Amino acid sequence: MEVLRNLGDAPCVGHALVALVVILLIALVGRLLARALRQPVVIGEVVVGLLSGPAVIALFGRGALNVLLPGSVLDVVRLVAQAGLVLFLVGLAHKLGVESAARRGGSLWVVAGALVPPLVAGLLLAGLVLLTGDDSARGSAPLPAFLLMVAVSMAITAVPVMARILADRGMTRSRAGQTALGAAVVVDAVGWLLLSLAVSLGKGSPEGMLHSVRALGLGVLCALGLRYGLRTRVARSACARLPRTTAVLLGAVALVVAIAMDRLGMTPILGAALVGFAIPAGEGMPWEDAVATVSRAGAILAPAFFVVTGITVLTGSFTDTSWQLIVAALVLGCLGKGLGSYLGARRGGRTPATARKVAVLMNTRGLTELVALQAGLSAGILTGPLALALIVMALTTTAMTGPLLTLLARGEHRPAGARLVAARGAVSGGREFHRGEH
Repeated sequence: MEVLRNLGDAPCVGHALVALVVILLIALVGRLLARALRQPVVIGEVVVGLLSGPAVIALFGRGALNVLLPGSVLDVVRLVAQAGLVLFLVGLAHKLGVESAARRGGSLWVVAGALVPPLVAGLLLAGLVLLTGDDSARGSAPLPAFLLMVAVSMAITAVPVMARILADRGMTRSRAGQTALGAAVVVDAVGWLLLSLAVSLGKGSPEGMLHSVRALGLGVLCALGLRYGLRTRVARSACARLPRTTAVLLGAVALVVAIAMDRLGMTPILGAALVGFAIPAGEGMPWEDAVATVSRAGAILAPAFFVVTGITVLTGSFTDTSWQLIVAALVLGCLGKGLGSYLGARRGGRTPATARKVAVLMNTRGLTELVALQAGLSAGILTGPLALALIVMALTTTAMTGPLLTLLARGEHRPAGARLVAARGAVSGGREFHRGEH
């Protein structure tokens, strides 16, 4: 209610609009830097957005940040960031639908390799936190919710970032690209279900869990009703004739469901995911353009989410997060995803070269990981220090994807070049021998 009252304050709204313009300019700088470094543009947006708040504090002090973003303005920016995140997730969840997964043709063995070992790696990381007695990283969440949340955080793969990497490198139709993208779609769909379970377990008491189950059941029923309505001939015809109006209505429905889930004690992210899953996909369904419009609107506002996350998480967690925890998260993240995906691809009949590329691609986490971490933070399951360690892991593994793919490509081309040089040498030597004979 306080945020709604702030929306009626003209100076506050004007200040928030200026702040949002500055945030979008910061995101533009991040995109330019990412392109210069040959990284996905979302990496630049994420890194620059996350570090902008801590950078202001480091250079000018906390007072300067409070002047630039006072509490009332930060609340408005946070509201806009959450709305943008909800709209973006509608498109992401739509991509993770069953029909999309079937079209991608993911391998069952790759899915198992990219899901089970990372979950085990997450349990190992959670066990390490428990064994070291790091109270700042452990928090007070119920143990089952804590274990499951950390495990899910290690298993997530960023489908949008991976798709962008594949498109930039011309790998969309390659065997490795199709295998990795198909597996990532299935893994993230399972991940969202496990995330919902972790949030429910986070209630701690049987009454709280029962309330979460009821809220989740209500959300699922609403999603099924929306899916049935969108499959009708009237809805399909209206979408085909009025795609922009349909996009506005879909966005409004997603925001309403997200707010309802938040009021029921669940994360609004789950409401957005349910709406995205409910939108029909496949032949004869005209929803793709409308969903893409909603997702683009969310992507425009997403940089505000990175800035708010940086201010609320990074500014208070640097001193409480140990380097050992960051290193452990990074090592376990790479081993779980990389080694598990490689073994799964090999067991599924892929060549060693293809399996290596699949392993590198599946280690891409990016924005999707940040969304999952935000859900864990808002539910009180993850603490700031542990979330910071996982954020560093997510950004590092995503930034590694492009350079590692380049190294693999060079390694594949080098033997061919060596063979060509050897063949030329043999031909040249044969010619000299024949000249000597004559």
